[in-house]
Amino acid sequence: MHISPLILLAAIGLTGILLQWLAWQVGVPAIVFLLLAGIAAGPVAGVLDPDALFGDLLFPVVSLGVAVILFEGSLNLRLREIRGLKRSIRNLITVGAAINACVIAAATHWLLALPWGLSLLFGALMSVTGPTVIKPLLRSARPSPDVARVLEWEGIVLDPIGAFVAVLMLEFLVTTQPGLPWLTLAWMIGVGAGTGVAGAWALATLLRHHWLPHFLQHVFTLAFVLAVFAASDALAPESGLLAVTLMGVMLANMKGLNVEDLVFFKESLSLMLVSVLFIVLAARLEPSTLFALGWPAVALFAVLVLVARPLSVMISTIGSRLEWPKRALLSWIAPRGIVAAAVASLFALRLEQAGYPGAQALVPLTFMVIIGTVTLQSLTAAPLARALKVAEPEPRGVLMAGANPFARALAASLREQDVPVRIADTGWENVNAARMAGLDTWFGRVVSERADEELDLSGIGRLLAMSPDRSLNALACFHFKHDFGPENLYRIRPVDASGERRQREGSVSVPGRYLFGAASTYDRLESLLAEGFGVRSTRLGEGFGLAQYNKLYGDRAVPLYLLDPRGRLHFFTDGRIPEPGPDWRITSLLPADAPEVARPAV
Repeated sequence: MHISPLILLAAIGLTGILLQWLAWQVGVPAIVFLLLAGIAAGPVAGVLDPDALFGDLLFPVVSLGVAVILFEGSLNLRLREIRGLKRSIRNLITVGAAINACVIAAATHWLLALPWGLSLLFGALMSVTGPTVIKPLLRSARPSPDVARVLEWEGIVLDPIGAFVAVLMLEFLVTTQPGLPWLTLAWMIGVGAGTGVAGAWALATLLRHHWLPHFLQHVFTLAFVLAVFAASDALAPESGLLAVTLMGVMLANMKGLNVEDLVFFKESLSLMLVSVLFIVLAARLEPSTLFALGWPAVALFAVLVLVARPLSVMISTIGSRLEWPKRALLSWIAPRGIVAAAVASLFALRLEQAGYPGAQALVPLTFMVIIGTVTLQSLTAAPLARALKVAEPEPRGVLMAGANPFARALAASLREQDVPVRIADTGWENVNAARMAGLDTWFGRVVSERADEELDLSGIGRLLAMSPDRSLNALACFHFKHDFGPENLYRIRPVDASGERRQREGSVSVPGRYLFGAASTYDRLESLLAEGFGVRSTRLGEGFGLAQYNKLYGDRAVPLYLLDPRGRLHFFTDGRIPEPGPDWRITSLLPADAPEVARPAV
């Protein structure tokens, strides 16, 4: 069946994003669906043939995509986040990776009877974990922050290291000149490190001096990253991964350089690239080659998961501050991702061309491990984290920026209904009053470097910007957009509605929604509180629903939020009135003489 290349490319992109959405719905890493879709479209249905579609551009396109993915991931690696964990991370990406690779190589040689050279190459490839599969798995499992940071750093930093070692093994297999592989490795490291440092310095200089207009920063950065990768790879093949990873880490840790905008842009691009690359690479895999591996491959997978990974983690974390339950979880989570798939596909082609025996088994073995680790660990990581008591609580809590009297009253009502609240302010009197009321407080500006380092967001999933300072509220919404998502950002109106509309005209669109309706400005709410109004909760039922509640209180009530039986919050916002069901609770600002109803929320 002949299908237009234009249709195929569009279909791959759309299918990938739809499968990402499906994975989000069911709480499973998207790679499972992406791999199945690639196999179904390629060898099963015969609709997608990547080699015919891309021709000689297939592996250059894959390499550039992997470069962007690693750069985006490394932009999130901040050294301040791993205080006390540096030793564990360093050991995992050195000693741990070596143990992992050696155990897997030995098992591959003895169980599958592959040559030692190919077994060591496969061991090097399988020592890497993938950031493209680590991130969604961490979102579903929600392990403690230190476990999550170790896994993130390991996944991103180990990818280029594992690729380097694999390249070294490949050179040993295809090169006959003694000593050449070691010289090749030294040249790769020197070129990769040099171009990465130079690229980071050049891009940082451009951004700091504002030599790039804002509308060009994202696309220029993308083009520059691809250029750095290509230049490094041209000088020393396979060194580009180190260059872009080092470049991203340096940019993320430079003082006075804000890379948040770049991270957001690259996250969106990486999501598309991951979706496309997994489908394309999986479409080159014949399912029959997977089944042909037989039971020895299953035994190899068991050694990889139950022996190699736990052994490497336990030795690497000796003397660390990580408790045994956290080490156990680290020992279980090690999914393989796009770098292993891409490098294995490329190296298998080179080895087959060189006539190396057993090379045809490299790709199916790699995909077997990718599919197995992702499927198994995505289904079990969250229950295991909860069983080991190292899982973060459900992010149903609220971060409140502003501790003024109305904010304190609202926070107190949320706490009474078992909703975690953390309230922050720069005014000591407000913070002290909140602390005296028994609220969880933080003294300082929520939009600051100190807040990034010290403010604990565990269990927090929403932002309520309650300050009378319009600018601070807007900055807080922008700052926490990536942490909570735009749908979980709320802010209060600091001025009258008409003035607010005039102010918004021609202004930058601020993420998040306004709280409590157009008339509920900060000044009005504070004024009502001073007049004796109070925050009161009422349970709704079949005989007393929202209609009866509104009839009883009318315009005297200012509805604030609803709480459903599962403990989920639904705020009343500008232009949105939630529809409550039975046994929901409604909380409003009511006058002191408002009548009680028969179903108080106690």
